[in-house]
Amino acid sequence: MTPTETAAAGAGPGPSAPAAPGYRARRTLPLRVEALRQLKRRRTLVIAAILALLPFVLVTAFAIGGDPSSRGNGRVTLMDTATASGSNFAATALFVSAGFLLVVPVALFCGDTVASEASWSSLRYLLAAPVPRARLLLSKLTVGLLFSAAAMVLLPLVALGVGTAAYGWGPLQLPTGGALSAGDAVPRLAVVVGYIFISQLVTAALAFWLSTVTDAPLGAVGGAVGLTIVGNVLDQVTALDDWRDFLPAHWQYSWADALQPQMEWSGMIQGSAVSVAYAVVLVAMAFRGFAKKDVVS
Repeated sequence: MTPTETAAAGAGPGPSAPAAPGYRARRTLPLRVEALRQLKRRRTLVIAAILALLPFVLVTAFAIGGDPSSRGNGRVTLMDTATASGSNFAATALFVSAGFLLVVPVALFCGDTVASEASWSSLRYLLAAPVPRARLLLSKLTVGLLFSAAAMVLLPLVALGVGTAAYGWGPLQLPTGGALSAGDAVPRLAVVVGYIFISQLVTAALAFWLSTVTDAPLGAVGGAVGLTIVGNVLDQVTALDDWRDFLPAHWQYSWADALQPQMEWSGMIQGSAVSVAYAVVLVAMAFRGFAKKDVVS
């Protein structure tokens, strides 16, 4: 590595050198370039295929197992109304995937981003380009969040189309009784998707922070997924009582309040506040730690 590369990619910021004519830090590593790189990766295509295939798997399962509403177990759940309409099917697809399946693409898109560059030994050359460290992190985090949001939108969109083709376009039957018209159901599902995305900001920020402290992409992704699972387990420990309110997992299904005759916001507001608070701290840790990280060794 040349002295120039070493100075650019070293352990910390040294004396600033004069900028080259025409150099603009904000123009380095454009979002479209990073987005195209991530879009062409095989893992992106695999995640998209899995999310797009899930609704077809669910339809097949319901066709084999029969109408879930005919089981008559005395308690009506969202799963029991899955075949009532396309909107019910989309809501059920979100219900079965929000706890784990949607966690994986978020951890993958945000946790594989910086660590993969380090494992490929290309991180030092990106910084020697020179791309400022904060700019590199901001570009990669932004693209990771955009791809995570796209994953969360893809699933309900495909599910809504598949469910409408299989079960028809109709009102959203509510497990608590009553129904929402088809025109009201779509905005409610949009609120659900938006809240799920906000609730997953903790996983995204955790994966991103881990990506800046390790050179192993699987370590960052697996660590984020593992700690998310630990949070879900701790939320089941009722002995923690009010301490569970500080766990993001405690609020992950607060979006169910959007599928009520009268939408209730309090749970989603509290869950969003907890998620955003954790995410801000973790992202700040990522930027602070990476600013002084030695990427040469």
